Amino acid sequence: MSSDVERRSRRSGGRPISVSFEFFPPKTPEMEATLWNSITRLAPLAPKFVSVTYGAGGSTRERTHATVERIVKDTRLAPAAHLTCVAASKGEVDEVVRGYWDAGVRHIVALRGDPPGGVGQAYEPHPEGYKSSADLVAGLRRIANFEVSVSAYPEKHPESPSFDTDLDILQAKVEAGATRAITQCFFDNDLYFRYLDKVRARGIDVPVVPGILPVSNFKQANNFAEKTGCYMPAWLAGRFEGLDDDPETRKLIAAAVAAEQVFDLVDRGVTEFHFYTLNRADLVYAICHLLGIRPPQNAEGQGNGQAAA
Repeated sequence: MSSDVERRSRRSGGRPISVSFEFFPPKTPEMEATLWNSITRLAPLAPKFVSVTYGAGGSTRERTHATVERIVKDTRLAPAAHLTCVAASKGEVDEVVRGYWDAGVRHIVALRGDPPGGVGQAYEPHPEGYKSSADLVAGLRRIANFEVSVSAYPEKHPESPSFDTDLDILQAKVEAGATRAITQCFFDNDLYFRYLDKVRARGIDVPVVPGILPVSNFKQANNFAEKTGCYMPAWLAGRFEGLDDDPETRKLIAAAVAAEQVFDLVDRGVTEFHFYTLNRADLVYAICHLLGIRPPQNAEGQGNGQAAA
């Protein structure tokens, strides 16, 4: 056993570490090539599942469905299809859900979704649609026996007036049948553990998997943080200071920062991670390597989870 694997085993108390990856559906042939190169690169790591994001209506929904169907058809990966209830009737959503089940999808990431006007706008349920994410979870459970993951917010959802309200919503989603919560990305691990304490104090006992966003472009990450109310520590900004025109060094710093974050989480008992890949494989692959997650040694590319060529 390699020293990395031994260290990982010691850190996690001997418990296995598992990972999952999030992708988004491509808009262009070039983006599609990047996506599938990334899936092929990461698949030999045998993730627990891979999720594909979803937008309300039209071409975004169709691209998500096409990507998920190709994962089912051409790989050994377990896909988790994102689904929202924004700007759609129950009948429209249910049709998509049944289509996923018929395609072999058994895991849904159920989300309310952002208002059509974007984050910060008031959410208005479709008059004939699901009223909330908890309502959507219950609807999924009525249709088929899906595994259902939902979102969680260590710094509370931007629209929630309080943590108590936010926890009420999470509790409602779990009571409706959700089996896992995946957090929005965060950059201060203490925020995650304080949130987890609040969740457990409510009697919510489903896994709350930390969502990890490796910061390869600090400006983009900072803009995202500002829009979603995510705390960006000053020390993190300092790590990337002066590197705007130095992408190679930025990549090295990004890997070091993300590895530091996940190792601290492992040291504190976390054994499952969800990586927001942004359809790029190298940084996430490097972090998984540091965690001791490797392709099968007997035949790389032939083990469980390998994407078809």
